[in-house]
Amino acid sequence: MGQTAAATLPEPLTVVPDRRELDELLATEWLLTNRRGAYASSTVVGCNTRRYHGLLVAATAPPMGRVVALSSVMERVVLAGRSTELATHEFPGAISPDGWRRLATFRQEVAVSFVFRFDGPDGPVELTKEVLLADNANAAAVRYTLRGAAGTLHLQPLVALRDFHALRRHDPATQMTYRVADEAVCVEQRDIATRALHLRAEGARFEPAPDWWYRFYYRAEVARGQDAFEDLYTPGRFVIELDEGASSQFTASLDDPHPMDFATDLDRRRRRLSGVVAGLGDSADQTDRRLAVASEAFVAARHFANRAPSPTLLAGYPWFADWGRDAFIALPGLLLETGRFEEARGVFTTFADRIADGLVPNRFDDYGDAAHYNSIDASLWFIVAAERFCRATGDDAFWRQVLLPAAQAILTSYAGGTRFDIRADADMLLTGGSRHTQLTWMDAKLGDEVVTPRHGKAVEVNALWHSANRIVAARAKGADDALADRFAEQAALIARAFGKAFWNADAGCLYDCLTDGQADASLRPNQILAVSLPYSPLTREQQRGVVSAVERHLLTPAGLRTLAASDSRYRRRYGGSWESRDRSYHQGTVWAWLIGPFVEALLKSAADDGDPVAPRRVPPFALERARAVLAPFDGQLTQAGLGFISEIFDAEAPHTPRGCIAQAWSVGEVLRARRLLARCEPSDAT
Repeated sequence: MGQTAAATLPEPLTVVPDRRELDELLATEWLLTNRRGAYASSTVVGCNTRRYHGLLVAATAPPMGRVVALSSVMERVVLAGRSTELATHEFPGAISPDGWRRLATFRQEVAVSFVFRFDGPDGPVELTKEVLLADNANAAAVRYTLRGAAGTLHLQPLVALRDFHALRRHDPATQMTYRVADEAVCVEQRDIATRALHLRAEGARFEPAPDWWYRFYYRAEVARGQDAFEDLYTPGRFVIELDEGASSQFTASLDDPHPMDFATDLDRRRRRLSGVVAGLGDSADQTDRRLAVASEAFVAARHFANRAPSPTLLAGYPWFADWGRDAFIALPGLLLETGRFEEARGVFTTFADRIADGLVPNRFDDYGDAAHYNSIDASLWFIVAAERFCRATGDDAFWRQVLLPAAQAILTSYAGGTRFDIRADADMLLTGGSRHTQLTWMDAKLGDEVVTPRHGKAVEVNALWHSANRIVAARAKGADDALADRFAEQAALIARAFGKAFWNADAGCLYDCLTDGQADASLRPNQILAVSLPYSPLTREQQRGVVSAVERHLLTPAGLRTLAASDSRYRRRYGGSWESRDRSYHQGTVWAWLIGPFVEALLKSAADDGDPVAPRRVPPFALERARAVLAPFDGQLTQAGLGFISEIFDAEAPHTPRGCIAQAWSVGEVLRARRLLARCEPSDAT
């Protein structure tokens, strides 16, 4: 490809604290992940603002069962008897210590690094702190390097040892304790004999000083209407004498001591990320490369009982596991655009092996390997992703052996009827659910109340249903003509019924849902999928009408709104209590992943070549419009989760990022849309 592997990596993302206000710094977060599903995350000043932050958040039932093991480390440097605090924490009404004032630079690349600068006895001194995760273990390493003077480094670990959704409170009944063994400190919780955090620092002496620190304050939890206070335990401090220019590594591992060599693990991670980026080819720009690096965060292995681990895709950090719908929307961007076809095969197999009654799992469990099936569209997204996989790889053998049997099982079960009253109606349109279920991607529910009821015939579900039948018909042609004819006939019936049922002539776009014979005219983004998916059931004129309506009413620089602002149910801002957030989730809140379908629909509806799956020759005006729509996402990579794209955004400017700081389908769909646009050529049309 004309480049070395290392040269394919994007430029580091850098934050200079003295150019930003503290509130902005505390709203900018970093994230490192590994193949096990463990992660490390905090803000760019090292101050935890979420219960989900920590230097080691372990995956005890990979890729989930997450435990915040090591919350943070308090660092202090002593030079000629003078102490300098480098840590930053927030307590009610106070930031203490205020190490962020000495932070010169934060940088995220293969690892994350903090460069602190302060005055020493003979001039400026610099301490660099680098954080890295083990590739496939519940372990993290922090490397400290002192330059400009010799000095003493004091490290005081703050331990949580609790489920990542919970908060730690000092409670004598669950009192922590520690022991020293094999030059390591092992912190244990009395009521959980098997849960132990192993701490080790090179060249250090350990000074016992067991204690509790109270009422750490997590401001992001306040914004989410959650409890925001935590108590943390420390066993004491590690004291390290560092010569000028010398380094020392601090390592934390959960349950089993895991040795890490920082340089070796860093090189291994760099080579893996370089390989991912190289899969894009020579045409990739900085944004493409950053998205490719981000894609690696979502690839993990799910561990099942009595069988080998199997590849999967995690939906988002810090709290989502592997969801079927999210996985197959995200897979084309995350894995196909980066050339990771073997991993894609693994993800398809993971979910195909657990299809039940034609249903792909909606999600896997957070604490085990059980599958949950309450989704009407995850199975259909599986077939759409399978089509994109086959077009990218030409792998007919995998289609025949894995994808086709799964697709047949899905379509046959859906046509005949399966769980949740999912079935083809007399007109061949797909219906499903009840007022008590939330089977589509707009799935917020408060108790027994479905916030966005869309049972019956949902527009994007039927667009997926039509495409899935057309895909199987086209791919079976020549190999099994009887099967091809069967699904082609079904697709034709669906297409005819779709136009009659969903076209809203008065509005020049599509109804959102048909429930009990009533058409819901809410202007939502779901209709864009009837244009963007392979094999649209709409005429070209109707496609352009849908794109125009969505662009006028729903398009923002961060994605598509979930409801037009003219609707009385529209919510301008996402935040507050759990109830407030769920009531806003799909009632105006912007979702970044929808920009992928929008860009694809824009290009397809304007394309000259008539390719039903992927546009190739597109008028210059449409290419320029697509570039303009995607341009703001360059900036999203430096907000909220550095190097990632958030799950959702406020409906109104400035479209503040909300929800997960790193969402798989946000990253995947932006990357897929950018690469789709790059493959288009300008036509002669105007």
